[in-house]
Amino acid sequence: MEIGQTPSAPQTRSGEIAAPSQKISSDFETFLRMLTVQMQNQDPLNPVDSSDYAVQLATFSGVEQAVLTNDLLSNLTAQMNISGMAEMAAWVGKEARAAAPTFFDGSPVTLSPEPNRLADRAQIVVSDENGVEVQRFDIPVTTDPVEWAGVGPGGVPFGDGMFAFQLISSADGQELSRAPVEVYSTITEVRVEGGQTMLVLEGGAAVASGQVTALRDPA
Repeated sequence: MEIGQTPSAPQTRSGEIAAPSQKISSDFETFLRMLTVQMQNQDPLNPVDSSDYAVQLATFSGVEQAVLTNDLLSNLTAQMNISGMAEMAAWVGKEARAAAPTFFDGSPVTLSPEPNRLADRAQIVVSDENGVEVQRFDIPVTTDPVEWAGVGPGGVPFGDGMFAFQLISSADGQELSRAPVEVYSTITEVRVEGGQTMLVLEGGAAVASGQVTALRDPA
């Protein structure tokens, strides 16, 4: 018996979402046709056990269900990401605290250090957008916020640009740890990248929404 080619499913406006289910439907129709041919051409003296057919049907049904489930989960994830992005649109214009480089435009930058609990000395290292250290200064060994004025040696202010901050914790003259310092930056955009909601900060740095530890209105 000749098996004809299964006609392709018509395209829809939601082509990418409908494609998996359309393909499953086409594959299942082909599977049933092949199963029918197998039954029609089996040896009458040695027929295939009915349980074998049941196993084949159950196997295909299981695969079909798994693919449909994955398709559904993908669609739900996309909807959740869009919903989350819509909710976070209200964050645009606010200042988020995260361990990321920040844009300096002459206004003081609020730093949120977290010194090692065993430290007896804490230093802030400031680097420019090229990763070059431009300043280093001591701060109290506390978690109190620190205002960086952006003023270099001789009281000359740094020019506008991106700056990163690192905290060095030491004890008895020995370095204990280094860690990026969380700073406040203005959120300029919310977008989805790779299924994750990202916040774009002033100056172009981007952080995942889950990396934000605090949010405040602009000073």
